[in-house]
Amino acid sequence: MVEPVSLSSYRDDTLWAVVASIGRTSRVAEVFSSRLAALADQAWREQQVKAYASFLTSSRQPTPSYTVRPIRRTDLPRAWRPLPALGFLQGKLM
Repeated sequence: MVEPVSLSSYRDDTLWAVVASIGRTSRVAEVFSSRLAALADQAWREQQVKAYASFLTSSRQPTPSYTVRPIRRTDLPRAWRPLPALGFLQGKLM
């Protein structure tokens, strides 16, 4: 007889990533276990970009856009580190 698999012991490999994009370049900014947390982080990052919009325009820097999408742990690079919310101001987006 086959025993049922316990859903509590099953580990889902899917995470939710906030992805920062400038032009054709994209980078995973942060990773969350829930979509709701990822959406909250996306909204916060977009608010930070809006707060610095005039600075970005005057310094002719492109503004990043943020999206939320599912990602697997195995899709993250080994040396991946979270992207600071205002890292694009220091040229650290990509």
